[in-house]
Amino acid sequence: MMIRRLSVVPVLLAAVFTPQTRISTAQSATTPVAPTQVFGYKDFSKEASIEEKFLAVPNAKLAGEHLKTLTAEPHIASSPEDRKTAEYVAEKFRAAGLETEIVPYRVLMNQPKVVKVEAFDAAGKQLMSGPTPEHVEGDPFDKDPRVVMPFNGSSGSGDVTGEAVYANYGRLEDFDELAKQKIDLHGKIVVVRYGANFRGVKVYIAEQRGAAGVIIYSDPQDDGYYKGDPYPLGPWRPDNGVQRGSVQYLFKYPGDPETPGVASTTDLPDSARINPEGNQPHIISIPLSYKDVAPILQSLRGPGVPQGWQGALPFRYHIGPGGVRVHLVSDQDYQRRTIWDVIGKIKGTDDPENWVVVGNHRDAWVYGAVDPNSGTASMLEAVHGVGALIHGGWKPKRSIIFCSWDAEEEGLIGSTEWVEQHAQQLTNAVAYLNVDVAVAGPDFSASAVPSLKNFMREISKSVPSPMGDTVYQEWRANRHGTNEHRASNAPPQPGEEVRVSDLGSGSDFTPFLQHIGVPSTDIGSGGPYGVYHSVFDNYAWFVMNADPHFVYLQQMARVLGLEAIRMADTDVLPYDYAAYAREVKAYIEAAKRKAADTGLSGLDFAPALEAATKFAKAADHAHQLQMSPPADLAEFNTTLRAAETAMIAPAGLPNRPWYKHTIYAPGEYTGYAAVVIPGVNEAIEAKDSGRASAQLAVLAQSLDKAAQTLESAH
Repeated sequence: MMIRRLSVVPVLLAAVFTPQTRISTAQSATTPVAPTQVFGYKDFSKEASIEEKFLAVPNAKLAGEHLKTLTAEPHIASSPEDRKTAEYVAEKFRAAGLETEIVPYRVLMNQPKVVKVEAFDAAGKQLMSGPTPEHVEGDPFDKDPRVVMPFNGSSGSGDVTGEAVYANYGRLEDFDELAKQKIDLHGKIVVVRYGANFRGVKVYIAEQRGAAGVIIYSDPQDDGYYKGDPYPLGPWRPDNGVQRGSVQYLFKYPGDPETPGVASTTDLPDSARINPEGNQPHIISIPLSYKDVAPILQSLRGPGVPQGWQGALPFRYHIGPGGVRVHLVSDQDYQRRTIWDVIGKIKGTDDPENWVVVGNHRDAWVYGAVDPNSGTASMLEAVHGVGALIHGGWKPKRSIIFCSWDAEEEGLIGSTEWVEQHAQQLTNAVAYLNVDVAVAGPDFSASAVPSLKNFMREISKSVPSPMGDTVYQEWRANRHGTNEHRASNAPPQPGEEVRVSDLGSGSDFTPFLQHIGVPSTDIGSGGPYGVYHSVFDNYAWFVMNADPHFVYLQQMARVLGLEAIRMADTDVLPYDYAAYAREVKAYIEAAKRKAADTGLSGLDFAPALEAATKFAKAADHAHQLQMSPPADLAEFNTTLRAAETAMIAPAGLPNRPWYKHTIYAPGEYTGYAAVVIPGVNEAIEAKDSGRASAQLAVLAQSLDKAAQTLESAH
């Protein structure tokens, strides 16, 4: 195939722009008409003026300059280049008027010394040797000697050889299908494709089933040529692109594997650290491209794959074993390494101990233009806008803390350590506002706790879209049909609200919400994005495919900053607990049906449903007071905030006590996707009636406590 050469960035910018593109390369769109009334404000007129001034500041060109600087070098966590990005962010924070510090932590992480894969056919002939270097003709970034070879964070070390077996996506049901076919995985090398669950779950189940090692590859059906033109012709993964990533068992607990529940500060004694095997694989896992995996899959024998297991490589897939032996070498250098969070504070005037925390991670597997530095660039322009307000004399009522996290890619480490260090102060945090992959394309999406879902809709109605409407209008229209956060790509029906998703895991809201119960949101703007965690997630790819004029970076800066300003200044905290109660009741009723279908019809759901009904009545009571708030606003807001904390169970979830939220957690066998009322649902999945009964009691207690909290408001 003939590959078009990439030219220099200015040529790429010109090539992408067309007369039909309804954007301006300077300031994207006029500010929407400010609402006259906003939930949580007695009189919104003064705040409307503040927000109008803020929205005029975030600048598309400056956002692009931030992105170019942040992605100039590979900057894996703890590297000298990573430190340089911390200093850059700190400089911008200080220029905006934020009280800024760079906070170090000492954490256990691996980096690769040797990663090698060889495969041989039944006759001993070598089929492949890899990993093949990532390269496409004309890419200006893929030859940098500082690019770390493809590897998995938290992988085991070793030298193993075994027969290959293909296990589709490596879901629990995929491994169960292999067991059903009486395929013994002991000592085997399991080949799985990315998608459907978190990569660490794939390794977790493979280890449970006795595998000696795991190869994880990106099938072209999922993010390669099957979807569209590969980079550099289009946005999808080329044949030698590799998705790096952590395989830490973060569904057990995230953060520094030696210090769950304890901040791994630089002065933490060794005696306070534990053996990290609780969330670390013991077996080898190595990521590969589909170019390297193709000879393995093509030579596999054994049964043909079941329906749904066939990928897009041009041959029939087989399960094995038979036909291929694979040799894996993984020599991982595990050390305690220093990482750097950057923290910038704006002290509030009325309630300085009540924090609005805004966060994005900064570290990347390689360059990380989309993941995460589109988020960092957006956050820096949000800070720019907030800084302009500060320099004009404005101060928020509540304190705002902007956070640039490090080592997220290795297991949400920087955010988790900071949360564990500040857990007591964070009981007063009124919200955590996250952005990670801010821009991969034009399709806005949001996730949140139920009490903040309508808050996100209202924010999106106040921010202009580069397409000329508001973000909300574009979100609702979903013109490009790539919003994977929606249950269906079809736009909402008339009168139906846009869908705000639940929070699972995989980004830095996890420790805030699921460990200590801070109400949280997450935003992003998606599109065709096939270079995730590869060397090709770089500035050249971004300006060619994601956002050539950086107007979506500007849009996301406005959304993120407006979230922070409105939450910091609101008179009454804008939580919608009535929506929360409706969702929780629906979760319980769904679990009841699931239990009956599973054969656990003897479970008593009545106390949990009664508690949910009580919570709903208390939420209605609180909502009436929010509309006509009492004189003592500080006490009232403290009560509203405490209702989310009530969802925290001190003992945590069974077998993973770090996760304490009774309503939301990452699934043990999904990793990213949210499992609702997880203690109950996972017990039902396991057909463990005793555990399910106990977890129903815990859930009822939490809902009763939340109801009592809201009932106490006056």
